[in-house]
Amino acid sequence: MSPPASIRVVVADDSALMRRVLSVSLRHAAIEVVGVAADGDEALARCQELAPDVLSLDLAMPGRDGVSVLRELRARGLEIPVVVVSAFSAAAGAHAVEALAEGAFDLVAKPTSREEIDAFARALVERILLAGTEGRRRGAPSGPRDRADQLARIDARLARSSSTGRHRVVLIACSTGGPRALAELLPKLPARVGEGTLVVQHMPEGFTASLAERLDRVSALTVSEAAADERLDPAHVLLAPGGKHMRLRQGGLIDLTDEPAIGGLRPRADVTIQDAVAIWGERVLLVVLTGMGKDGLDGAAAVRRSGGRTIVEAPSSCVIDGMPRAVMAAGLADAEVELDSLAQAILAEAGS
Repeated sequence: MSPPASIRVVVADDSALMRRVLSVSLRHAAIEVVGVAADGDEALARCQELAPDVLSLDLAMPGRDGVSVLRELRARGLEIPVVVVSAFSAAAGAHAVEALAEGAFDLVAKPTSREEIDAFARALVERILLAGTEGRRRGAPSGPRDRADQLARIDARLARSSSTGRHRVVLIACSTGGPRALAELLPKLPARVGEGTLVVQHMPEGFTASLAERLDRVSALTVSEAAADERLDPAHVLLAPGGKHMRLRQGGLIDLTDEPAIGGLRPRADVTIQDAVAIWGERVLLVVLTGMGKDGLDGAAAVRRSGGRTIVEAPSSCVIDGMPRAVMAAGLADAEVELDSLAQAILAEAGS
């Protein structure tokens, strides 16, 4: 994949070695590194001066840290997509999740060994390319009449769902932009939803526990990283751990497996969705949020065959609309709903 010549990047990291690794990886992919920074204040100065298309941002830097840089960029009106490049630790995981919820485009985990550098470079280049191109493609938001009609339809389904008492298992699939979308969606849901909620969010191993902890603090629902043998519960949201496939068995019990990655992904939402359909059939509600790629497409086909329902986030509110658009293009979406209305739509379909 050849990047557009216009992609210009500032690299910010307090490690001279890491700045070199990042810069060499990007230049080998014909991406222009227009500036480097060793701390947060220098990163801000380079962004102000050079107006890059993307900022590659370390979080643990002397003085102003990465999250503060991200907030200050927004305060200055500098709408520069930020790709967080972070080592994992308990503290770093929490900061990375905070940065994603604050609007960082995506996260790449730093390599922990020489053997991981090639995979790291591929992931870095992929995220920088997306941030510099597709991440800026947004449709116009719905007009007032469209939004009013959409909400009226959701209210009508909610009334029907409440009258029949029918509840569904909710399965949410998301990738790039997902932490920010989840941070808006989950706090709007009540303390009980359907028969329980599962989330498959593509993140590096180790970071999903921090994401679950942050979402739990702001939600009426209990949110946690899934553990083996846990059971679905209407008051609980279970988040697939990074580096594991989340499988399901009869009775709504969780299995976590080290089966090979599928399409480079582990966890993969399709695996969990297909297990859910095998158990609950037409009682599955699939929600496909922002993300790149086509994870969720095979799962949506299984949901359709079983008589379940699929809602996709409207492309106009997505950071990256690849996953929802793949489902829409296949004719498998039952509803297309903007992020700020999704909680209401989920309750209309799944009950509480």
